[in-house]
Amino acid sequence: MIQKIRILHRAMALLLTMGLFSGLAQADAAFRDMQGNITTLEAQQTPGEWTVVMVWASDCHICNQEVGEYSQFHLKYADKNANIVGVSIDGSQGLADAKSFIQRNEVLFPSLIADVETVARWYQMRTGESFRATPTFVLIDGDGEVRAAQPGAVPTQIVEDFIAAKS
Repeated sequence: MIQKIRILHRAMALLLTMGLFSGLAQADAAFRDMQGNITTLEAQQTPGEWTVVMVWASDCHICNQEVGEYSQFHLKYADKNANIVGVSIDGSQGLADAKSFIQRNEVLFPSLIADVETVARWYQMRTGESFRATPTFVLIDGDGEVRAAQPGAVPTQIVEDFIAAKS
């Protein structure tokens, strides 16, 4: 399965460079930081380090419960081998709600914002699966390869154990 995903990623990259696969470029360009600057999830990754993407929504009960634990994870691993990047699916219309979520929960890791369709396209391209719910976690290794994706609550200890086993 991982080999199929790698082949799919390489094919998409080739098509993108040839200008034949503009959907990925459009999805990528639709991510913004909380100040409104266009960015990509890939730009948030540090080569050689794990990136844990937490997809959240401001009105998601489980997201509100889990985000504190992931802020602590971010503090623990920021200078080691992993970082967290949040992605709000509240979209530009929900920017105020997303910022309120960040402030209310004292989120310590950077978060981006996009509409749910953009996030779903990114998720489909990176995992080969359909986006289902928030929270969703995507674990990307230091080479930029998706190693795991899981919708629903995921305790940070499981993420720590996974990274330790795969590093």
